[in-house]
Amino acid sequence: MQALAIWSLPVIFAITLHEAAHGYVARHFGDLTAYAAGRITLNPLKHIDPVGTLLVPGLILAVSSMGGNPMLFGWAKPVPVDFSRLRHPKRDMLWVAAAGPASNLVMALAWAIMFKLVIGADEHSLSVAMVSMAAAGVSINLVLMVLNLLPLPPLDGGRIAVSLLPRQLAYRFAQIEPYGFPILLLLLFTGVLSAILLPLLNLAQLLVETLVQISIFSPSV
Repeated sequence: MQALAIWSLPVIFAITLHEAAHGYVARHFGDLTAYAAGRITLNPLKHIDPVGTLLVPGLILAVSSMGGNPMLFGWAKPVPVDFSRLRHPKRDMLWVAAAGPASNLVMALAWAIMFKLVIGADEHSLSVAMVSMAAAGVSINLVLMVLNLLPLPPLDGGRIAVSLLPRQLAYRFAQIEPYGFPILLLLLFTGVLSAILLPLLNLAQLLVETLVQISIFSPSV
């Protein structure tokens, strides 16, 4: 219950703002699909997926509390985007896709600043919990950022790759999308995903710690 209390707010914010950012940028470039569906909102209830936002992260935290150390993993209901409605679909797709990971980077920096401020304040019972929550906020946002930047459709990195590739190659690469999520789950359960993400996550953590000038994680995290 303690782990759930510490992680729940950072996880909800990380997932909610990630999805809302896609909708905001899509509207900016001409697609009103998310706006019409009421998904351009900071209300987490509009973005929560019962399985991906609640059940899966909850089970992972339960396993972690029993002595495991798995990577926290989850997802929200994707914001609907009709890329054909963008003013320049192939070009604007990059900015719509990049908005989610960018929001996670901004949130990771915000949590890191909070970590630094609380560490520098007088210690009391609330500050201990706030330090743990801030560290959790940095961690979950960097995991979501790095994970979503993997070049695998329908992840954001896959959309970015489709936007950058030449048109014919981009079309072929986009055909992977129906198999993207099963591939991701296969990589997750075989441990390959962790092997790919951990070095990238360490680099992202180093970047945030360097920018904020604070040490949050040990080198082995």
